[in-house]
Amino acid sequence: MTNVKICGIKTQKSLEAAVQAGARYVGFVFYPPSPRNIAPYSAKELSLTLPTGVKAVGLFVDPTDEELEHILGIVPLDMLQLHGSESPKRVQQIKDKFAMPVMKAIKIHEAGDFESVKDYEPVVDWLLFDSRPENAALPGGTGQRFDWSLLEDRTFAKPWMLSGGLTPENVAEALSQLSPTAVDVSSGVESAPGIKDPDKIKAFIDAVKNAI
Repeated sequence: MTNVKICGIKTQKSLEAAVQAGARYVGFVFYPPSPRNIAPYSAKELSLTLPTGVKAVGLFVDPTDEELEHILGIVPLDMLQLHGSESPKRVQQIKDKFAMPVMKAIKIHEAGDFESVKDYEPVVDWLLFDSRPENAALPGGTGQRFDWSLLEDRTFAKPWMLSGGLTPENVAEALSQLSPTAVDVSSGVESAPGIKDPDKIKAFIDAVKNAI
């Protein structure tokens, strides 16, 4: 089965729904403008309840070293997700300083957006492809998908996640076209911005399990 990451977890109820349904990754958003932003001590309490085999991923947008030091001093994370405009050089600096796996989000709107991948592949552990909608107020969690055919026949040197507008209703379609290492969902399993729906989480992961 393709692995699943449920991003933007804020409550024990949604965390348990994700784990029980079979998610392999849960994401905590440390970006104050986001409706999914979580306080570090709340994220700590949740992360300490994760069973072995489920990884905690911290999402950051152009973080400073001081911000990373502060949050990593509180929250036991397994991976850093960089979702801003971090350059390959900045990604390498973060890896060198914090000695943790790093995933870099690449925003996709057209074929030319893949040009930067070759610069990031040597310095990341994971790639994540998210949508790049025009005039989006936030760097992620927009609920908008991109043209998945842009990824067809592309191969990458690192494992990758597909993100951007995935829902319980369309994830099987995505997996019929593509073979990502994992899929990442946030707004697609919510009843309102930042409010996860346990039934949608289960439906999403069941759809991934049943995808051919």
